Amino acid sequence: MNPLYNPHCSPRISFISLLVLTLFISFGCGTKSTTTSQQPGTGTGTAQKTTKKKSTSKGTQRPYVINGITYIPIPTAQGYEEQGKASWYGEPFHGRKTANGEVYNMYGDTAAHKTLPMDTILLVKNLENNKSTVVRINDRGPFVQERIIDLTHTKAAALGIIGKGTANVEIIALEEKETVEEPVVATTKKSPEAKPPHKKPPIPDFDKGNFYVQVGAFVKIENARILAKGFANKGRDVIIQQYPAAGMNLYRVMVFASNSLAKAKIYEKELKADGFKYALLLAR
Repeated sequence: MNPLYNPHCSPRISFISLLVLTLFISFGCGTKSTTTSQQPGTGTGTAQKTTKKKSTSKGTQRPYVINGITYIPIPTAQGYEEQGKASWYGEPFHGRKTANGEVYNMYGDTAAHKTLPMDTILLVKNLENNKSTVVRINDRGPFVQERIIDLTHTKAAALGIIGKGTANVEIIALEEKETVEEPVVATTKKSPEAKPPHKKPPIPDFDKGNFYVQVGAFVKIENARILAKGFANKGRDVIIQQYPAAGMNLYRVMVFASNSLAKAKIYEKELKADGFKYALLLAR
């Protein structure tokens, strides 16, 4: 006898059992969860459109490091004045990209500055012959001691410094071009109250800060400590800072000069007169 055959089982009951089993399987397949298709970023289902907020910070306003020195671009050029040496750069850089992405034109009206905002308009006056010209900042530099601005060949010619190469100048910020425009929204409703006049931001005091003069840089820290001790014995606050340069670690001795930029420049000149000809003014 076939062990699977049951003569007491009614064909009607077997049919009902088969029907129930079929319905169970059908409903089980028809209720599959679809929640994964509603979750973005899982790699399944329909992709959902997302809106990313664009960053308003400019790459040219971020701090950067050149030869171990950190330069921090200032937020505004309003009220900015500075005196120092101007130089110019030409053929090797002609046609290359500047710091803000423009192509450098040595016959243009642009200039390079270490920290001023891009598109700042400057009046540059040669203090040696009283010649003046106007430039627009679109690059960073010059990274040479005492130099504050690098001009194009055309602007250097206007100031009469092509042959000499450098000149003592004064730079004065005239304006700062707007690079981002706010969208104008049309409306027919009148404002219930007049808005107060827009107040200009206060002019930052560029003369204040923590200013140090670098008096030496050494491969061996022992030599840096000897020099630092000499200034400490004179009552000067002095620090030793380690920084990488030319594939090695150097130790530079930095003497606190003043919280005033003007006084710090005077101290820098005094140190150069005392024999520290490579004294370099830095801000921390």
